[in-house]
Amino acid sequence: MKKFNYGIDRLTVNIALDIARGNIQGVLNAKAKERVLKSQADVQEIVTKGDVVYGVNTGFGPLCTTTISEKDTSTLQHKILQSHSVGVGEVIPKETSKLMLITKAHALAQGFSGISLTTLERIIWHIDKDVVPTVPEKGSVGASGDLAPLSHLCLPLIGLGEVYQEDGSKSLALDALKRLGVKPLTLGPKEGLALINGTQFILSHAVKVVERLANALDTADVIGAMSLEGLMGSSRPFEPELHAIRAYKGTQLVATRLREMLNGSEILASHVDCDRVQDPYSLRCMPQVHGASRNAWLHLKELVEVELNSVTDNPIILDADNAISGGNFHGQPLALPLDYAGVAASEIGNIADRRCYMMIEGRFGLPKLLMEDVGLNSGFMIPQYTSAALVTENKTLCFPASADSVPTSLGQEDHVSMGSISGRKTLKIIENLEQILAVELLYAAQALDFRRPLQSSPIIEATHSYVRERVSHADQDRVLAYDIAAMHSIVKSGALVDIANKVAKSEKIDLNGDFKEEFKF
Repeated sequence: MKKFNYGIDRLTVNIALDIARGNIQGVLNAKAKERVLKSQADVQEIVTKGDVVYGVNTGFGPLCTTTISEKDTSTLQHKILQSHSVGVGEVIPKETSKLMLITKAHALAQGFSGISLTTLERIIWHIDKDVVPTVPEKGSVGASGDLAPLSHLCLPLIGLGEVYQEDGSKSLALDALKRLGVKPLTLGPKEGLALINGTQFILSHAVKVVERLANALDTADVIGAMSLEGLMGSSRPFEPELHAIRAYKGTQLVATRLREMLNGSEILASHVDCDRVQDPYSLRCMPQVHGASRNAWLHLKELVEVELNSVTDNPIILDADNAISGGNFHGQPLALPLDYAGVAASEIGNIADRRCYMMIEGRFGLPKLLMEDVGLNSGFMIPQYTSAALVTENKTLCFPASADSVPTSLGQEDHVSMGSISGRKTLKIIENLEQILAVELLYAAQALDFRRPLQSSPIIEATHSYVRERVSHADQDRVLAYDIAAMHSIVKSGALVDIANKVAKSEKIDLNGDFKEEFKF
């Protein structure tokens, strides 16, 4: 199995996900171990000398002026995990918790945190053995890092809290440790603070946002091209010369993808001389709208990969004489782009809903409500209600959490990022977007059926065939919720993107042009 060296190699979104899914093994090499041991020795020297360093031999937050005796420094670290474990709500998905462990291990392994090698190796043991702690979703303000979520994440190290079992159920961490023949740890100076300071809750949600939004964006392009064919729209607005004179990366990428996906379509050729002067915006402005969301995704991805390789706890131990109590734990660098990504995802749903509405209007040769026999049948009237509801729900979720700040810690932490909320609600927006795209896919497939016997391009025909193998054409009313659920499964799985890429490869079509590397993660 391919290995990743914690604290040494560069972590990416894909590598983090591969470690979480067991495709890559994260290890500590000799160089990382040396750094960790050096930092631990530096902390011990600080304690022995009696130098006052925040969180090593002082209380926490507003208690930073309260000195802690050398004999109580270990007890202090246990108590911080207990007192800060105040999360509420549902637990986050197991994979997200595992990403928190992975990103925490990588940060600690860089050797600026004073963590012991034993403690770091235990975190890696939890990753390798898939003994993943449960973490409540709510309770972090994203400033001193994600204190509450990280406290819950690290409770099992000292025999407290809960972990997931192999069957997905939960058990007490102490019972799981006993079953596996492992004893709880005794934490040394600063270790508790190093464990719970950091942005790993925000970061792990951001990793999932990068992955899921990338799939949604790619899928939206494919479905948008299908809708354009169903509505007999033009591909002229996707010509490269148009976008070269307004050269946003995302816009050029989407224009390239749409143009190449539609290349060779009989449907396009059939109306090249029609009297329609121009298409509605939701068709001809796909490069500008989808592309702007691509730019937001790219910005987030770049910042996430900075954060993945950063040290975000506090204080930072440079050496025994140089411990800096700074603000690397503050979540603002991710909170802002996560909110931006939420707006970007919402806008993809907005324009998709407009295409849905257009397909049921009875325009451009399509039957009203996408069914020949309506009256007794309602046809495809109501799925658009669902997309409209989801679009509006997403708009309500677009208020930026990062625009708010509530002072905590008796005013010591007087500006907080709320980035944990940014991450959670952006994922919710993406969940809604996936459902909106499912509705558009349902409509686009139905609309394309009315263009027969004309064929679309190889890519669109392949994706349409895949859909029709799972959901048949509807000429009478039926329970469309089942159809939407099937379409949602297709959207979420990334199947349309995989098919488009496979056909493009076989047909020697370059879907991503000059940006094939830049928009990867």
